[in-house]
Amino acid sequence: MTARLPYLLALGATIALGLLSRAFPLPGWFAEHTGDALYTVAVFWALACAQPAARPLALAVLAWGLSALVEVSQLLDWAWLAALRSTRVGALLLGQGFQWADLVAYALGAVLALALDRLICRPRADS
Repeated sequence: MTARLPYLLALGATIALGLLSRAFPLPGWFAEHTGDALYTVAVFWALACAQPAARPLALAVLAWGLSALVEVSQLLDWAWLAALRSTRVGALLLGQGFQWADLVAYALGAVLALALDRLICRPRADS
């Protein structure tokens, strides 16, 4: 559990920052995409909680891939998926409407998560 603790704390902080980014948006491009980048950071921390010994680069690539998959799923017009997205939690987790720019924000989030992991959680040169 101790190996997972930094990731759980980072996940909680990232979720809080993501919710704050929606309540108090930053100006310009950041207003729309800060939450998207933080979404991928949160996915990274969740994956790291599940597999704390995994290579950080692999976690970052997987976090981006999963975030991109969720983004692409926004192109689907299935009734049950639309109903899920109509809820507050569903909208936060699954998003609303596909945007190419979100894929860039997810990539920035993956790079940010990789850097934060290196600085905070794994400062040694073992990764």
